[in-house]
Amino acid sequence: MSINVRTAVAGLALVVVALPTGASAAAPATLGAAAAAKGRTFGAGVTAAKLADSAYVGILDREFSSVTPENEMKLDATEPQRGQFSFGPADRVVQHAQARGMKVRGHSLLWHSGQPGWLQSLTGPVLREAMLNHVTQVAAHFRGQVVSWDVVDEAFADTGGRRRDSNFQRTGDDWIEAAFRAARAADPGAKLCYNDYNVEDWASQKTQAVYAMVRDFKQRGVPIDCVGLQSHFGFGIPYPASYRTTLSSFAALGVDVEISQLDVVGSGAEQAGTYRRVVEDCLAVARCTGITVWGVRDTDSWRSSGTPLLFDGAGNPKAAYDAVLAALTSRPCGRPR
Repeated sequence: MSINVRTAVAGLALVVVALPTGASAAAPATLGAAAAAKGRTFGAGVTAAKLADSAYVGILDREFSSVTPENEMKLDATEPQRGQFSFGPADRVVQHAQARGMKVRGHSLLWHSGQPGWLQSLTGPVLREAMLNHVTQVAAHFRGQVVSWDVVDEAFADTGGRRRDSNFQRTGDDWIEAAFRAARAADPGAKLCYNDYNVEDWASQKTQAVYAMVRDFKQRGVPIDCVGLQSHFGFGIPYPASYRTTLSSFAALGVDVEISQLDVVGSGAEQAGTYRRVVEDCLAVARCTGITVWGVRDTDSWRSSGTPLLFDGAGNPKAAYDAVLAALTSRPCGRPR
């Protein structure tokens, strides 16, 4: 064999060897990019105060494609006095996201907790009027700036499949419907969601009660577009084998499903395995449109002692991060509608 032929063959061999490396390098290298390649978003719960933390912002801006304000859009933050609205911290989160091409999930318009004293003192028709005015004013302020709203958060009791006994509930069973209709009128372009925890297990009474409400709303034309499953796992809350069934069953009603506040108490391979299963189940359901983890680093979490997130307190990616990225980049999926 001549030297030229040998050189050519060696060159071809180098090209063949180099191809897999090039293909690997082309794979999405961040959570947001990998999710986008599957037609999904991958977001984080964000607090305005931490936008001054350069390490926090560095991870947020690099890895995530959407944000959810953790508390800045809630009732006590946005209407501390009746009729007097305050949007500064929420606006900062939205502006940060917009400047970086991130989507924003609005969270949350109505919640039984975190209510200012003035609202807690109201009852009956006066409370209903104030409730709907709050929905209208906040949704209108952010009109066109959020892709979705958690219109109502955590309205069902933990056991028995009943509505939670809240001041809103005492204004009448139709309060959730009224809130969704007010939100649609104020921000018609946003997707409207009901959001709750412990609705991941298909067999639970709470899950079935929420499912029945969503089915009823869809049948009667109440404007509901999605259901958010908070998905707080670990520390006595196991990952249910029926999780994918729950996602697909809600989706079959004609709504999107979002994993809205994901965290998994634990560490190492067990934690990574749960995160991987969550991602795989979302990717298997065409109408599962996005995943949001509830914080950036373990130290930012409301469950910080349980180290539940994808980055440790120093900002280093954990085994759970690797598992999520691997699941996002390797698994065929249903495409969101």
